Amino acid sequence: MPTDRTATIVEVLRDAFAPLMRADPAAFRAKYRKMARDPHAFYRGTACLFYNDVTADEDPWADHDAERIWIHGDLHVENFGTYLNSDGRLIFDVNDFDEAYVGRFTWDLQRFAASLALVGWQKALPEEAIRKLIARYARSYLAQVSHYVDSDDDDFAIRIDNAHGPVLTALVEARSMRRADLLDSITAMKDGRRRFLEDGTTRRLARGERAEVVAAFRGYLDTIPESKRFDRDLFYELRDVVGKSGFGIGSAGLPAYNVLVEGYSQALDNDVVLSMKQANVPAVSRFVDTSEVDAYFEHEGHRTAVSQRALQVHTDPLLGHTRVGDTGYVVSEVSPYEVDLDWDEVNEPDEMRAVVDLLGRATAKIHCASDEDSHQDLVDFQVEEAIAQSLHGRRNDFVTWLGDWGIAYAVRVREDHALFVDAFREGRVGIAAT
Repeated sequence: MPTDRTATIVEVLRDAFAPLMRADPAAFRAKYRKMARDPHAFYRGTACLFYNDVTADEDPWADHDAERIWIHGDLHVENFGTYLNSDGRLIFDVNDFDEAYVGRFTWDLQRFAASLALVGWQKALPEEAIRKLIARYARSYLAQVSHYVDSDDDDFAIRIDNAHGPVLTALVEARSMRRADLLDSITAMKDGRRRFLEDGTTRRLARGERAEVVAAFRGYLDTIPESKRFDRDLFYELRDVVGKSGFGIGSAGLPAYNVLVEGYSQALDNDVVLSMKQANVPAVSRFVDTSEVDAYFEHEGHRTAVSQRALQVHTDPLLGHTRVGDTGYVVSEVSPYEVDLDWDEVNEPDEMRAVVDLLGRATAKIHCASDEDSHQDLVDFQVEEAIAQSLHGRRNDFVTWLGDWGIAYAVRVREDHALFVDAFREGRVGIAAT
């Protein structure tokens, strides 16, 4: 059995990442070393393996259209943090929508449950404590879904005035941040203007590549929704552009650029940094029928932007998409107000319960509420109604099932991690370990 499972792991990883491995082997070697560090890091980097497994299983819970809603696609415990929304409010919410797609609502909950179980295991929590945490998350999710069923108010948000514990700590930290500090850390003044610093994560572009990226930037501006556009006479004036590398586990090997633009005024501390990153094929799409969904999008950058607006209320006003050559890119602000939830200091079950209460509500929010500029019609029904009908009369059974599933899959991930480390050391995952 371990030999068969190792073959599955190697095949799934190669199928998902082979082109990116060839394009940037050094980035993938770094990605795989991070994944080898511990089971949760491995889990974060292998959404493709997760969907290989869950799409092969029977799902008795998602019906009444709840099997085809917008899902986040990579909902683990570290994909939550702060952002400044288009209304100028600091919000704690789900982040990183690169894997977003259409699928079963259960897949997001399963991915989170296994992630929570892995973190609980790393903190040496007893199995029963982990089971209670997953149940707490699920019941919080279902309570928020019920709120959306019973109310027309879909503007729920986790803010400084209603957050607590580590979530409040993240929001307070984000509030203390300044745009000038971000700019000073990645730019320098030259001839009275800012330019990007040149370090190990940036590169200057040759004339032809720069012209291509500038043209892509101009095309991106037309994808910003009309209601979110700023005065084009000043805002968006391009100041500098560089190639960018050094992203996290999920974005290894994906080409990217940073673009510096004039901000709300000519004051130098109002300049804005945009990330223009090649969008990847979402993991779930490799294992489901994609004919209807893929025909809806121009390219993966378009898919990422549309998905994020469908999943997030008051989305980043600078979110958009473009092409560099024939390849789709997603564009968003490199925000100075982003702080990820820090799990290092969340160790006791009482602390974790308070956190997962909020994360369950945040998960329901992305499933049931969307941005005012989300005009997609792929999912054209009330998601909360579909989920409620799917689980009518069997919510307790669902909560129990999710806990059982999350704990069992976390055991599989820990076993898979050991198999992956051995395969990586032996040079069997498509890239040499040295």
